[in-house]
Amino acid sequence: MHILLPPGWPRPKGYSNGVSVRGRQIFVAGMIGWDAQGVFHTDDLAGQVRQALQNIVEVLAEGGARPEHIVRMTWYVTDKNAYVAAYPEIGKAFRELIGSFNAAMTAVEVSALIEDRAKVEIEVTAVIPD
Repeated sequence: MHILLPPGWPRPKGYSNGVSVRGRQIFVAGMIGWDAQGVFHTDDLAGQVRQALQNIVEVLAEGGARPEHIVRMTWYVTDKNAYVAAYPEIGKAFRELIGSFNAAMTAVEVSALIEDRAKVEIEVTAVIPD
């Protein structure tokens, strides 16, 4: 993965403005904070993020990919303030499950998600290098 950082731009913290990659692409649908059986174990945002990230790791593995192959993430959250307040716990879960890397990321506040108990939905694009 090649990080795209125009000259003079400050380096973003925890993500990249853009990346360039070659290889086999894997697209992971929006993962929410329930387990493989569709059961929510918490209504806590950070807990749901942890579960959604775990779900992403499991789907990637099924495609022969690992978290370091993620090149793009889009996060949909139902409460921006709760998301910002949960940064420390979300960061911890991210580092434990995904690691430290520089995917291009977007986070968007939405009024609701399809599953009523869901507080976050995360979709991912990964590329396994040639």
